[in-house]
Amino acid sequence: MLQVKNLKIKIADKLLVSDVSFSIAKGEVFAVVGQSGSGKSLTAYTMLNLSKFLGNFDISGEVIFKDKSLLQLSEKDMRKIRGDKISMIFQDPMTSLNPLHRIGRQMEESIALHQNLSKKEMISRIEELFDQVELSALKTRLDAFPHELSGGQRQRVMIAMALANDPDIIIADEPTTALDVTIQKEILILLKKLRSERNLSIMLITHDLTTVANIADRIAVMHKGEIVEQGNASEVLKNPQHEYTKKLLSSVPHGSAVPYPVDAHEVLSVKDFSVNYSVGKTIFGKNNRFFTALDNFNMNLKRGQTIAVVGESGSGKSTFAKGVLKLVTSSGKILLKGKNISRLPEILFRPYRRKLQVIFQDPYSSLNPRMTVGDIIMEGVKAHKKHFRLNERQLRELIASTLEKMSLPAEYMARFPHQLSGGEKQRIGIARALILHPDIIVLDEPTSALDLITQSEILKILKDLQRDYGLAFIFISHDLRVVKSLSHYVIVLKNGKIVEEGTSEEIFSSPKEEYTKNLIDSAFLTAA
Repeated sequence: MLQVKNLKIKIADKLLVSDVSFSIAKGEVFAVVGQSGSGKSLTAYTMLNLSKFLGNFDISGEVIFKDKSLLQLSEKDMRKIRGDKISMIFQDPMTSLNPLHRIGRQMEESIALHQNLSKKEMISRIEELFDQVELSALKTRLDAFPHELSGGQRQRVMIAMALANDPDIIIADEPTTALDVTIQKEILILLKKLRSERNLSIMLITHDLTTVANIADRIAVMHKGEIVEQGNASEVLKNPQHEYTKKLLSSVPHGSAVPYPVDAHEVLSVKDFSVNYSVGKTIFGKNNRFFTALDNFNMNLKRGQTIAVVGESGSGKSTFAKGVLKLVTSSGKILLKGKNISRLPEILFRPYRRKLQVIFQDPYSSLNPRMTVGDIIMEGVKAHKKHFRLNERQLRELIASTLEKMSLPAEYMARFPHQLSGGEKQRIGIARALILHPDIIVLDEPTSALDLITQSEILKILKDLQRDYGLAFIFISHDLRVVKSLSHYVIVLKNGKIVEEGTSEEIFSSPKEEYTKNLIDSAFLTAA
């Protein structure tokens, strides 16, 4: 179906992709794996002649689809192939879908570019596509905006758009990375079903080896712009030949939590904790209807302990994090080292914020792009200057020593976020929290946006910090593989309620609730 021959991509004098060659057969799932920056997505964009919109690249080699050399086609001819013969599913459906347009209109746009259908035929085609991607419930909601859909629904809309013109090949760029484990499983099952029904060829770009093991026929492993290993999926995964492939496989989360003293004192206690959001008001503007996002949550956290709060999207995990950080209004008690902080006004609570820090999910959006690394890390110290009382030289030394703990050189202080990799950005996020000498850090999906090798590096840093400083972690996550390697205790949430809790060993070895079993099965999905 498609051949890539000796593809080279340069910008200025820097070689980004070097002599990449592979082919994709009819009905085959071909996976390209590797860490961030390996050249996976750039190769895919170039195959569709899209990289020219990203920068002034110097491209050589061939991309041949049905005897046509795609790199030689004019933009007009290329548009007849994009979205028609070769479609693409992008990584983040929230940013790939236009937030200002209703989903029905966006579906119509993708079809109208390649097919001349009447309005009635168009609606019928969209409904047919929604049936195929198991979105029948949305057939009556074509006027909905992307933000009104769940993450799984948005990704299914993206798949429906990719299928709209009966393509021969779909390029799926990290199609499950932004989704929770049960939705990931559903999307994988859907892709396998569509491949079987339509004899589709799929090029899957991913860093998740669980995904690869479950769906791919063949694998190409990319590292620093080169394919270092290529072959049958099961053979490569079971018997890797290249050192980098071995490193990728060994980076799958493993190990156990850092031990903490049995007699460790309690640093945080949450009692009868609930969060309600207003969803309706009277004509006089008074709230009269509420949605309970978190209901009667209880937790006791000790020094050096990690408690994981897990569940699907919408289960109340992030609501709990916001509530315990006093970023949303809540009821119940929050006791920080015995002090009831739940009703403290912000001006009195501010000194306690130093002891209760947070590391956010997305390192790309959680750092201010206009501030240097030094200013980002320094910001919290300046907010708590009464505690630190440092002169400029002492402050720079403190920032440098904190960066050193992150295995980053002091000269990074002068860099801006866009000059850092995803892993380096997340290290800056950790440094920003650590410099304030907290007792507790709330980790809100801190590794979900990272590739396996970078994820492994971040987890090692977190474990080392916990071991060295006795930090207590509240770990919010849907990735139970990471949870198993980091957590002592697990709380499972569903629809805002605790459905199961226990030690990490108890939850993973003998879960009692069907919901928990489904989460674990989805997270540790193996080849099927």
